[in-house]
Amino acid sequence: MKTPRQTRRIKVGSVAIGGGAPVSIQSMTNTPTSDPAATLAQIRALARAGCDIIRCAVPDEAAVRALPEILSGSPIPVIADIHFDYRLALGAIRAGIHGIRINPGNIGSADRVRAVAEAAGEAGIPIRVGANSGSLPKGLYESHLAAGLSPRDAMAQSLAEAALEQVKLLEQYDFRQIKVSLKSSSVLSTVDACRRFAELSDIPLHIGITESGVPAAGLIKSAVGIGTLLLEGIGETIRVSLTADPLEEVRAGLQILEAAGLRSAEPEFVSCPTCGRTKIDLARLASEVYEFIESLKQQGKRIHLHKIAVMGCVVNGPGEARDADLGLAGGDGKAVIFRSGTIVATLSPEEALERIKQEIRSHVSG
Repeated sequence: MKTPRQTRRIKVGSVAIGGGAPVSIQSMTNTPTSDPAATLAQIRALARAGCDIIRCAVPDEAAVRALPEILSGSPIPVIADIHFDYRLALGAIRAGIHGIRINPGNIGSADRVRAVAEAAGEAGIPIRVGANSGSLPKGLYESHLAAGLSPRDAMAQSLAEAALEQVKLLEQYDFRQIKVSLKSSSVLSTVDACRRFAELSDIPLHIGITESGVPAAGLIKSAVGIGTLLLEGIGETIRVSLTADPLEEVRAGLQILEAAGLRSAEPEFVSCPTCGRTKIDLARLASEVYEFIESLKQQGKRIHLHKIAVMGCVVNGPGEARDADLGLAGGDGKAVIFRSGTIVATLSPEEALERIKQEIRSHVSG
């Protein structure tokens, strides 16, 4: 992994972004922001799952009026997502929001951009700006195609240029508490655009693949795109955008950071692929153990184990299970339970499943 790039540091509430701070995980509520009870319930669930910063859509004045109650009850910083109406941004800032997401280019005249920048500056909160492949300035992408760039290069160049232009609109008013996103549904264009921007600016990057789709496809696209950038030292905060429950976004974000070595993967869970030597229903056992671990994490529990292994046959199973703090290795209709390299039980698969859950519970706090 490359050394993370050096960026300016901003803060969203209590969470630092850039300047060597840990990479943070973001998501977005899908409840009506005008319903503070439902929105707070979702924010609290996301926070328990590991979300660091939450974004809420603010499409109207009813949403603005709900913000004080949401802010007073939220355990994590809240960003207001604003489009088109600068007055909503000003209202959110007056309500005490921790950050604003706008595109200066779509909120109107220079006076309106200045009003938002000055209000955010006085409140000491950051603004996230960005470029999205679906809302580029008219003719920008086409001009790069006409100049001979490939569609991939034209999109990457357009995203980077559009983002830099958004930044200029704020920096002309001496506003520097900025983070930037450059997003496309194309993994390659997104990665290329972020690389280009990172070479030109010290502004922290919010990275992700927009409109990545349902989990079956979106998880893979997001892992490849976000993971590639993180391993190159690019990206200070992430969102895994899925057509799914936001909890799945947070869960995936944690897994990506763990796989990239940017979060502690405790406990690390390993299981082997099935083959003709497997004599137990390994897929079901491994899935049940994994979901049990995840359910504990989502309840805010801490599991004091470094590695849990569920293995299916005699080739790698016993060795991998012995290497784990807690392990299950399958045999011919049986399963052996290991604890720190020592066999503690030989049981039927169903009994072994309950035993390993019991062993995990004995190492839980919180």
